[in-house]
Amino acid sequence: MKISTITTALFIGAVSTAPAFAQTLEHWGASDYWDVMIDPSLGNGCLIQSEFNDGSVVRIGFDRVQGGGYVTAFNMAWGDIQENEWYPVQFALDGQDYDAEARGMYLNDVPGADIPFDNPDFLFDIAAKYTMTLYTEGGEVMSIDLTGSSKALEAAIECQEEMG
Repeated sequence: MKISTITTALFIGAVSTAPAFAQTLEHWGASDYWDVMIDPSLGNGCLIQSEFNDGSVVRIGFDRVQGGGYVTAFNMAWGDIQENEWYPVQFALDGQDYDAEARGMYLNDVPGADIPFDNPDFLFDIAAKYTMTLYTEGGEVMSIDLTGSSKALEAAIECQEEMG
């Protein structure tokens, strides 16, 4: 996977507006443990999505409305999240830490956190790593196995190129 391809796919977008999250995604394909989907509410942005043993559903994708990328996670156990409130969070990708802000949200009554980013290196790091752990000031929130994410993100880039 070339960083220039990721950069091109990541920054295809329009003017910033508040993102809406589709409750119905369009299936584009699958890769290993991940589904490749299209989110019409994000300008037909492509994403990968998988469900994990802890009940988390994770999406990593392209927001063509905002012109960046995102990691979004939902888990029924996260009941204390306030819609549209911003929370400081930290990611660890195989031990490499990233600070971020996550916006609280709900999708089909399931609490979640949306972490937007505009750095294509972050997407490249996700694709190259094995484990992603999410922390808040209260401690570890989620730790997921990124097996197959590199191949799946390549498919999402292919999907995004197909979307134009």
